[in-house]
Amino acid sequence: MPYTVMDAHRLIGPVPFDDLPEDPRPDMDRLGVQRACVTHTLSLYSDVRAGNEALLELGDPRLVPVPVLLPEPFEPVPDWDVPMVRLCPDRHRFELTGPTALRWLAALGRIVAIDLDETSPAQLLALARELPEQRVLLLNPGYRRLRAIGELMAAMPNLWLEIGTVNTQRGVEWLAGHFGAGRLVFGTGAPVMDDCGPRFLLDHLDLPEDDIALIASGGDLL
Repeated sequence: MPYTVMDAHRLIGPVPFDDLPEDPRPDMDRLGVQRACVTHTLSLYSDVRAGNEALLELGDPRLVPVPVLLPEPFEPVPDWDVPMVRLCPDRHRFELTGPTALRWLAALGRIVAIDLDETSPAQLLALARELPEQRVLLLNPGYRRLRAIGELMAAMPNLWLEIGTVNTQRGVEWLAGHFGAGRLVFGTGAPVMDDCGPRFLLDHLDLPEDDIALIASGGDLL
């Protein structure tokens, strides 16, 4: 059964440490990925404001902007018409559950994408207590922390998981069996991370076709 593939975790723009493709669309075409949620590399590695401005000017319906949210005390909450924002509290040196971040998240009401290495299970649980309706997409969970991830998903009904790095035997199937395919989301982290492996993983999941199609298109989050 054919299905739409949405990459929920992709980058656009130059990276300062390698010669990697700046435009994701040729690789998306090669791998049969119809749409992608993209964050600009400038926002991650250089200038958050400049990266977000470049991202929001893309104008390509295949590329869904995911600007980086950098909560600034005394600054107004940005008025972005986007479905999801990205937070980098470790990289950008702010508290995930600090008063400014909580105020901005409550005002925005958007999905939050955050890399597991940017935070901790304790901080994510604290966020869920402070903002129980906040939807979170956890990026790059890896496969060595499946027990901790399982505990988080059990405790946080509004937590979804990007599966690109869950590349251990039947790891995705284990998660789907406990939490449902709707809380699992296809993503790659490309081009900084490999995109062929996650695409191969998606094509070889031992799950019903309807579940695979749901994961491929963004679960019941996107």
